[in-house]
This record gives sequence, C-alpha cells and structure tokens, in this order.
Amino acid sequence: MRKKKRYFTHRSLARQARRMSVRIRRLKQGHPVQLLPEKSALLILDMQRYFLDSASHAYIPSAPAIIPGLLQLCELYRSRNLPIILTRHVNSPEDAKALGRWWRDLLQAQDPLSEIIPELLKYDALVIEKSQYDAFYHTDLEDRLKARDVQQLVIGGVMTHLCCETTARAAFVRGLDIFFTVDGTATYTKNFHRATLLNLAHGVATPATVSEILSLYDYDECE
Repeated sequence: MRKKKRYFTHRSLARQARRMSVRIRRLKQGHPVQLLPEKSALLILDMQRYFLDSASHAYIPSAPAIIPGLLQLCELYRSRNLPIILTRHVNSPEDAKALGRWWRDLLQAQDPLSEIIPELLKYDALVIEKSQYDAFYHTDLEDRLKARDVQQLVIGGVMTHLCCETTARAAFVRGLDIFFTVDGTATYTKNFHRATLLNLAHGVATPATVSEILSLYDYDECE
C-alpha cells in the first residue's frame, strides 16, 4: 500500500472537498436525487480509536479533520429527532473470514482501540457492531431502518473506499437512496478517496459536502 497521506486538514478540508466535487459534477447532475429529511438517517461508520488514535498502526491522518462536520450532522439529526446510527467494527477469529487473511490483524471487542470516539457517543446514537466492511452483513441495520421507515442514508466515517463504499453499495441494492459525504469520510490517500466518489457518483450514490447537506435541511434555523 502507498504511504498514508494527510490530504484533509482542518484548514484544507473545504477547499479539497470543493475540488473533488467539481470532478464529479457531471455524474452527479446526471442522477439527481432529492434529499427527503424526514425519511433519512445518518450512518457514521467506524469512528473508533483504532483509526483516530495517532499511536495506532491503522491511524488515518485525514480522519481528525472530518470530525467537526460529522458533529454538525449529529447535532442536526438530533435536533430533528431523526435516526443517528454509529457502527463499531470488531472481529473474532471466527467471524473475520477473509478480513483476517487479508489484513492479518483483528480488532477485537476487548481492545480499547475498538471504542468509538467519545465526541460521537454523546448523541446517544444507536451503535451497531459489525464484522465486515458491509454494515448490513449479519447485523440488524436493515430491520432498524425499516422500523423507522428510513428511505435514505447520509453516510460518513471511515474508511471512504472500504467500509463506507461497501456499505453504500449494500444500501443501494436494498433500495435506499444514498448521500455520501465528500468531506465527512476519510481514508489513507486522496486517490482512494477520489476513486470512491467517482465510482459511487456513476451508479450508486449522490456525493455531497456536509455544508450541502446542512443547507438542504435549513440547518441555520435549528442552530
């Protein structure tokens, strides 16, 4: 794997997100989907110390920069009493399957690095544990969404090109409309990130910046 790059910083995040959005503008315009606030849920994947602690070998250098935007989305969804769902990725030797062979490393439930960062836990969100990239695989996520009549997902978290992209695809085949946050997801390199946006914009999801999503909800009215 190429060396990790901090392509998002707190100062560069908005600028980088705009540049990425320009590259996919035509694809996005070709598949216009309207966000329906009361039919949506916020799904934030794997914002755990394993990926956010700089001492961890799995640390994502760009991930800290996306936290403020994710917190804004959480504030918005809490203010509207709309579902907020966090995933926590943990593995056992039995459920890791190909992940264990591919990465040769298991993030087990008893590992302190498996904990979700406290900034997100304050929203009393639903936490779903998952064992694969796909947050729907062997979890009750689909049932939870159906129980709330959720028809659309706003997706954020890590990693852009693995768990976030795989979950977006899994949601799409279940009939959900996906809004994929350009600056609310992060991964190891800009190339991985941009490739996901390009692929999803072509046939799966509507990439959008956090500010675009907030504006669709008239967020200023509820601050």
